[in-house]
Amino acid sequence: MPAKLEGKAVTAPPRPTRTVPVALSTLAEAAGARLIATTDGTTVTGATLRAQHVRPGDLFAALPGARAHGADFAADGIAAGAAAVLTDEAGAARPAVRDAGVPVLVHPDPRAVLGPLAAIIYGHPSRHLDVLGVTGTSGKTTTSYMVESGLAAAGRTTGMIGTVETRIAGERLASAFTTPEAPDLQALFAVMVERGVTHVAMEVSSHALALGRVAGTSFAIGAFTNLSQDHLDFHPDLEDYFAAKRLLFDGRSAREVVCVDGEWGRRLVTPDTVTVSTTGAAHWTTSDAHTSLSGEQSFLLHTPDKQVIPATLPMPGTFNIANAVLAAAILAESGVPVETIVRGLSTVRVPGRMERVDVGQDFTAVVDYSHKPEAVALALDAIRARADGKVIVVLGCGGDRDTAKRPLMGEAAARRSDLLVVTDDNPRSEDPAAIRAAMLAGARAVPAAERGEVVEIGDRRQAIIAAVAKAEKGDVVVVAGKGHETGQEIAGVVHPFSDRDELAAAIRGMSS
Repeated sequence: MPAKLEGKAVTAPPRPTRTVPVALSTLAEAAGARLIATTDGTTVTGATLRAQHVRPGDLFAALPGARAHGADFAADGIAAGAAAVLTDEAGAARPAVRDAGVPVLVHPDPRAVLGPLAAIIYGHPSRHLDVLGVTGTSGKTTTSYMVESGLAAAGRTTGMIGTVETRIAGERLASAFTTPEAPDLQALFAVMVERGVTHVAMEVSSHALALGRVAGTSFAIGAFTNLSQDHLDFHPDLEDYFAAKRLLFDGRSAREVVCVDGEWGRRLVTPDTVTVSTTGAAHWTTSDAHTSLSGEQSFLLHTPDKQVIPATLPMPGTFNIANAVLAAAILAESGVPVETIVRGLSTVRVPGRMERVDVGQDFTAVVDYSHKPEAVALALDAIRARADGKVIVVLGCGGDRDTAKRPLMGEAAARRSDLLVVTDDNPRSEDPAAIRAAMLAGARAVPAAERGEVVEIGDRRQAIIAAVAKAEKGDVVVVAGKGHETGQEIAGVVHPFSDRDELAAAIRGMSS
């Protein structure tokens, strides 16, 4: 069951104000689906796979799932006004669909055709936008914000779709997924077209690619950051994970931009690929990186036409320079002048990514979304490099996710901290103590001489308070794992919780 948001109802995603009705027979032909027609001339004006979000005239997609079949909710969708149902043979045989009295499109893999059908229903909106898709394990969010900042500096009307938020010409919407479900995504693109958006910076997750959420989307640019261990609860191994990421480069992107600092990126390169690197040869490279005491970085950006442009970035970490050069290449491919690109980079702000919390204390406090072993290591290496005092880390691991990364995250944090407080993240349906035990095993496997103190405090609020209580002048407190998130999911309920707010409150409490 999906988590419930404590005290709040989940709102339906936005829809365009107007769509042109599309004949169901047209959709059947486009999908190669069998049409069971109870009436002639049926048209549809929208699409959804959630019965509670059905509007009159919708195509309701009743998809097979791991725990239930969407056909079991078809009666609710039809009662809300669904004009037709898209499902598979098993769904079509369910009484709720078979006896519903509305036309049914039957396809052996309805999820695979849902995106293209939704694109048809909403008038192929991505063809009227420059969709700039970013995939990879780490850096998708940061790179997307950098791209959006550069586009804004160039005066473009922008959209953004990602983990932290969705934005339409400046209006902010909360994000339920890194990449929305296929019909919601196509509707969102259609809304953006209506509101005059020209360019969309978009995170593209492996789940979205593997599950067809971006099917039917035309990408002006597909970009790749990096690949490391993550989501092995969904993918059987790294090769399968990479194969999903690789789908963004199967021809659906008109142009491709790839970071080649790792072997995974180098495997994506074709003669037409625009390459970027911070460590070797590529079309776009960097040099002479320096980090100030405030964490701001300066570097030289080397362009394909041999220009060398000074650039600044208001966030630490060499990995963020890699994100910046990738964003620069994406922006250049979108027609943004390099001088405008560096101006956009200099003002970028990314919620929950190496984000400082400053309420006047004499130590540094940082919230970061790092929730993968490599991301934890990179973030703490960046912080350790500029820390004058102790590095104090609060870290947990999410439940119902890749279990193999838990000891690795514990080890990575223990090696790089003077004090590691192992706590809860989003335990979801799992026993929080078991998750912490796996992290502690990894942390305590590090020889004592090679790590700092390791303690366990399950309650995340109390863990943050304890970390802050240990902080002295010149120290750095890092609360990692949840970043921008404003809830903590425990046993199927999402309770309000913000690392940024809790960290600020703990600091204020020191002097009260």
